[in-house]
Amino acid sequence: MAEHGGSTKTILFALGANLAIAAAKTVAAIMSGSGSMAAEAVHSFADCANQLLLLLGLRAAARPPDAEHPLGYGRAIYFWSFIVALMLFSGGGLFSIYEGIHKLSAHEPLDQPWIAIGVLIFSLIAESIALARALRQIRDVRAGQSLWRWFRTTRQSELLVILGEDIAATMGLSLALVAIGIAMFTGDVFWDALGSIGIGILLILVAIFIGVEVKSLLVGQSADPAVTKKMCDFLEARPEVARVLNMIATQHGEDIVVAVKARMAEEQSARALIEAINTCERALRQAFPEVRWLFFEPDFEK
Repeated sequence: MAEHGGSTKTILFALGANLAIAAAKTVAAIMSGSGSMAAEAVHSFADCANQLLLLLGLRAAARPPDAEHPLGYGRAIYFWSFIVALMLFSGGGLFSIYEGIHKLSAHEPLDQPWIAIGVLIFSLIAESIALARALRQIRDVRAGQSLWRWFRTTRQSELLVILGEDIAATMGLSLALVAIGIAMFTGDVFWDALGSIGIGILLILVAIFIGVEVKSLLVGQSADPAVTKKMCDFLEARPEVARVLNMIATQHGEDIVVAVKARMAEEQSARALIEAINTCERALRQAFPEVRWLFFEPDFEK
């Protein structure tokens, strides 16, 4: 599994880009009076808040285990990722729809739309760079999977959220650019208002989809099935193990908690059995460093 350090750099890069974009969009929204641009400005500020929450989540997940949380705080990142999805829904999507409906009733003309278009083009370039960086990091961890397959199966919620945000931002900017362009050339602000509503619907759909994916991790999802199978095969190949009877592996942030029930090879004494189990545990942890907690129980086949 990728180190959180790589995720932190990706989040910080996205945060810096969104701060610059949000400031530019705010100025353009004030000068042009565009509802689509105002919606995009709020979207960028919401993204900045989201990325700060993800950084908070990564820091919380890195806390060591204690008496209150003996398995550590790894799942904290799932909680904050879920909060980010809710903020994307409430902070960005609902405001964008409200702004579009307001523009439909107000019929306020656009002022200096070329400023808005220039800022949108700049923002689209910056967001595309941020998206490319996120995709580059994801490519290093998805192990040959398609991007869609990785999105549906990944246990790295922070990268999932960043990817969803970047895709929504890029699509939203493209929609705003088209809406303002049509409004400018037709003189009808209906298209600008429609663009704002479209951006809001897009953000809500992305937020719901991210929320559903993160929910599975939040309530306790297994580790990647491919990784679990590799661990099972690894143990069964050990001379100390006759057969793995059952294995449960759950994801806790970047760590994995593993419980194993196995029929061991014949041992002459209880001490020899314990030494064999300890040897297997050391070997598994060495082969799979992401295994933080390992519970190994010898048993007979029934």
